[in-house]
Amino acid sequence: MSLTGTPLFATVIALTAIAVILPLAVWSKVRGPAVVRVATRASMLVFAQATAIALVFLGLNRDMNFYASWGDLFGTGSYVTAAPDLGPDGLGGKKAEQVKGAPKVPQHFEPVDGLGGRVKKTELDGKISGVKGDVMVWLPPQYDDPAYKDKKFPVVELIPGIPGTGKSWFQGLKAHEVLEPLMKNGKVQPFILVSPRAMLLGNADTGCANLPGKVNADSWFSVDVRKMVTDNFRTSGDARTWGVAGYSAGAYCAAKLAILHPDRYSAAVSLSGYNDPGQEPSSLVAQDPELRRTHNLKALLKAAPTPPPVALWMSGAEQDGYLSGTDLKALAQSPTVVHAEKVTGGHNLDSWSKQLPQTFGWLSTQVKMP
Repeated sequence: MSLTGTPLFATVIALTAIAVILPLAVWSKVRGPAVVRVATRASMLVFAQATAIALVFLGLNRDMNFYASWGDLFGTGSYVTAAPDLGPDGLGGKKAEQVKGAPKVPQHFEPVDGLGGRVKKTELDGKISGVKGDVMVWLPPQYDDPAYKDKKFPVVELIPGIPGTGKSWFQGLKAHEVLEPLMKNGKVQPFILVSPRAMLLGNADTGCANLPGKVNADSWFSVDVRKMVTDNFRTSGDARTWGVAGYSAGAYCAAKLAILHPDRYSAAVSLSGYNDPGQEPSSLVAQDPELRRTHNLKALLKAAPTPPPVALWMSGAEQDGYLSGTDLKALAQSPTVVHAEKVTGGHNLDSWSKQLPQTFGWLSTQVKMP
């Protein structure tokens, strides 16, 4: 049964009800030696505790979508079909013009259950990255408006934390529900929202890095997903029309992708992010001390040949994103711009969801219409 499906949830509800009723019905009727009676009653209590924990976990996971499958939960899922060394630009020896000019690949999209019909999902076979995984797309209300039939739209790529899935942005943060009315009344620019799978190797954090022999997560996000969007929707591949946003581990990724690829993104939003990838316990990058050092956002900003022309919004509580933002701001040189915003609220989906009107209002001033 699917980890997020109704049959499993209904089964656990039924087992939880049985676990409550069973002791009430048979507790005093248990027969046999003392050791048997104790063992039987203890088993009933353990069963009740186990079903209660399972019910709470499944309920939260259905609501927040931390894990999409059993493979994600147990760390056995892999969405990597190949992981060759793609070089420093992540293009595997190809020129950016070659990737952009490659034949378009139409994708089949299906509505995602429970998200109102406008959020759709496709399975993308990343030809550059060697990653094969799901990508969710939400189109703004203007996209189907006849007045906009000849218009192209800007894009914001949404990266979840670890654990988390593309659905987390829509079911957990409710990004589309928060932003749709703001787009309708003109307070926020009409963006296409794209949220790709981030958990590519079980429940490990790839740090959005290309790690030859393991995973090419950077190229998945910044090359294959972008190409899929421009192939299938009215968008542009110009960096000025693309932004990227993330929370927690995804926040680190969003800022990192913008710093490394100003030719692909013009702005990034980091919600409760960090500069040091070692702050994520499951980080693959942090397993190697040298990789951890070179993938620190401060090191990446210093190592850039010229200051990247990108704008970064970094927000969070003082020790949960804000100080990381002030550290980067102190290093940034024009045309790099870093805004550090101190906010109240915890490291949770509700806090990040409440920041969406402000952060997407800011993105509206940074990411341009094609």
